Amino acid sequence: MKIISKYILAAICFLMLSCGGGGESTSENPSAAVLIAPVNNSECLSGQDVSETQSKVTFEWNPADFTDAYTVYIKNLNTQITTQYEAGAATSLEVTLAKSTPFSWWVISKASGSTQTATSEKRKFYNAGNGVVNYAPFPAEAIAPGNSSSVPGPTVNFSWSGSDVDNDIVQYELYMDTNSNPSTLKGSTPSENLNGIPVSANTTYYWKVVSKDQSGNTSDSPIYQFKSL
Repeated sequence: MKIISKYILAAICFLMLSCGGGGESTSENPSAAVLIAPVNNSECLSGQDVSETQSKVTFEWNPADFTDAYTVYIKNLNTQITTQYEAGAATSLEVTLAKSTPFSWWVISKASGSTQTATSEKRKFYNAGNGVVNYAPFPAEAIAPGNSSSVPGPTVNFSWSGSDVDNDIVQYELYMDTNSNPSTLKGSTPSENLNGIPVSANTTYYWKVVSKDQSGNTSDSPIYQFKSL
């Protein structure tokens, strides 16, 4: 009987290992959350006033599959400072933010049984200000040349992405030189690109884009850099 019992025990162990009984996780990886509010490229009017300069904004998203917790990231597009907030298993979060200020936000989904995470789309919005009837454009975002990239000369093509709550951008100005805060205007255009800008070989350049709307409001992009080859 002892010999038979040993064979039965060995068979059970074999079956457990072959069926994943050796401790392998069978959990699914989390999926990306679908954002609800604030709406992309919009003015957020639903916030609750806290003071003359701040209001509470409620962020909402749909539940993501195989997700136990969410982290919300909110970026002040004027200061380029990103703050993260732990929302736990909730699918909404109330945050106090500065008024008349552009922000972007996104959500990361996490699962306790997985080392993987999933990132939602990124959205932009303006937190409504008292008596504001026309907002400055959102700061433009670089497309090319990429930040800290190396590009061949003797000329460089620039492109960026611009957006505006009021949809009334009329002009972009490209500034570029070798100073960390570039002040040399290289050209103005109503489109989101400017091509054929001359550069010197083996030189580090800094550049930014100033967006201007029909009411005269302006916004500066972050400062980007690249090296010409």
